[in-house]
Amino acid sequence: MKLELQDKLVNRFPKMFRGVHKPMTETAMCWGFECGDGWYDIIYRLCEDIEKLNPPDDFEVSQVKEKYGTLRFYTWGSTDAIEDRIDEAEKESAKTCEWCGEFGKLRGKGWVTTLCAGCYEEYLDGKRR
Repeated sequence: MKLELQDKLVNRFPKMFRGVHKPMTETAMCWGFECGDGWYDIIYRLCEDIEKLNPPDDFEVSQVKEKYGTLRFYTWGSTDAIEDRIDEAEKESAKTCEWCGEFGKLRGKGWVTTLCAGCYEEYLDGKRR
């Protein structure tokens, strides 16, 4: 994800993403958000919803990335309600293009990614990786 979008999330939800300032021995957030810009809105809405669920004081996001073509959002100090909302967001990512945010689907063999038809064509043509 572009640094500009990462900064928007970190600045809007500083307590949730306080791990971006911790060393790699304590969190994977030090490497930033390891996914495409197309999932920014999913992550933003997820964070807003988590905020409304009044997370515990020790709640913290430990990693945000793409894995097996969908969003992964790992946390510390979570609750069942928060985990349920995270599951919803991860499912939503399976039908949202990771690059542009339009409707997408899981594509590929072996290495899979969720892309719309246009972005998938760019991927196949080698115009974008």
